[in-house]
Amino acid sequence: MDRSSVIFGNRMKESDVKSAFAKADSMIKKFGDDRDRVYHLGAADNSVIGDSLGVRVLEMADEPLEIDKDKSIVIGNIRMGFGHYRISMAIASAAHSMGYTPYWFDLNSFEGTTATKIITSQNELYSLGSRISQKSAVFNKAVWEPVNTEMFRKLSYNAADQAVSELMTALYRDLPKDIPFAATHVWPAQAAVHAGLTNVVNVIPDNWPMALHLAEGSVHTVQTENAYLGYKVLRGMDKTRALRPMPDEDIVMTGHYIDHELVSNIESDCARREQRLDSGKARRYLLTIGGAGAQQDIFVSVIRQLIKHIRKEKAVLFVNLGDHCEVWESIKKRLPELGELTAEHFDDFEETRNFALEALDGEVSGVHAFCHKDIFAAVYSTNLLMRCCDVLITKPSELAFYPVPKLMIKRVGGHEAWGAIRAAELGDGTFECSTVREICTMLNIIQREDSIIRFMCENIVRNKERGIYNGAYKAVELAVRK
Repeated sequence: MDRSSVIFGNRMKESDVKSAFAKADSMIKKFGDDRDRVYHLGAADNSVIGDSLGVRVLEMADEPLEIDKDKSIVIGNIRMGFGHYRISMAIASAAHSMGYTPYWFDLNSFEGTTATKIITSQNELYSLGSRISQKSAVFNKAVWEPVNTEMFRKLSYNAADQAVSELMTALYRDLPKDIPFAATHVWPAQAAVHAGLTNVVNVIPDNWPMALHLAEGSVHTVQTENAYLGYKVLRGMDKTRALRPMPDEDIVMTGHYIDHELVSNIESDCARREQRLDSGKARRYLLTIGGAGAQQDIFVSVIRQLIKHIRKEKAVLFVNLGDHCEVWESIKKRLPELGELTAEHFDDFEETRNFALEALDGEVSGVHAFCHKDIFAAVYSTNLLMRCCDVLITKPSELAFYPVPKLMIKRVGGHEAWGAIRAAELGDGTFECSTVREICTMLNIIQREDSIIRFMCENIVRNKERGIYNGAYKAVELAVRK
């Protein structure tokens, strides 16, 4: 079905439609067209999150997939940075807690297929843009910010994506048409609809409405009131005309997509933070290195600021490098004093898990760096460490919505600005601190005074009572409803 010519009743310009199908043709010339090829899927237990979240990973197989569609949910995603994987883990965690088996379906993991070739090429471009934006203020202002706020916002961009995502449908052949399917990136959602799946939930990230995230034929979930209203009326997605709104049944505000093990432990984890404040224990900071590996200058400034407090045992630093161990080597060259303070936890996920569990009530000191080549371990380590930290230091991407006190550093892309706005208004994070001076000033205040962490913990508990962090459960409910 042509989903590029008319989007939610809004007819596209002929030139935009031609451009959309020309883009699909260019992808075929570069990466081939395997829509007529027969692929089969098999399921394997995941060695990292298989036990805790019940995740089974879909991979290539010789025989057709056997799956109990009444007790399963397929989570369509792509690896593009860490954000979409993290949201997928939240959906998987919620589904597992509700008695369903989550099947991990990463379109970027099937080597040699048209889908994976397309996504890999786009991911490389996005990662390159992210890194350049952090090194060049001119590029960031003139190119990267407009791309991430206005270009992705255009309805014409969605028309092009719809044409391209149809090239990804071959991998869906084994899936029952009515199986519950939750996609944490728009391309798996669009491809699922093109493939004829009838029970698709499109789990939209961020807090800035963009046509990039539309997958007509699915139910769209959003985390905030701002996103709901923006998507409902397709705000700003065509500057030349008023658009027909999305139908009510196509969009639902669910709340934040958060893992069951984090939501269920909010009160106890916040109580531990307040107990550490009462007893004068060292502040525990968790610094995350994003999937694009950008912002290294900011990381160095933050660590340099904390070192003097770490030496006095007034602060502890956890650094999750994801799978970017080379970033740590670069940081250590710039801060050689880290060597004597740091314990490295590399490529041993069980050690990382045990460390995080013991740190909940145990004593920790110094700097602890974590890095895992396995993508599941790289992403999920942050989830484990969030529970035993006092403050998460992060850019305002998907982590802006998590129930942990947060210091928001400079964004990477204009769309992330609204994540910090959401956290600041809910009171579970700071506003975006966009310069090194502003970041270090906020860090000094948090280190010196107890009130900010207490304030955020109180708000996190109150937000839980309001259902703010129940989005993952509600997305699963939408997917599995008959």
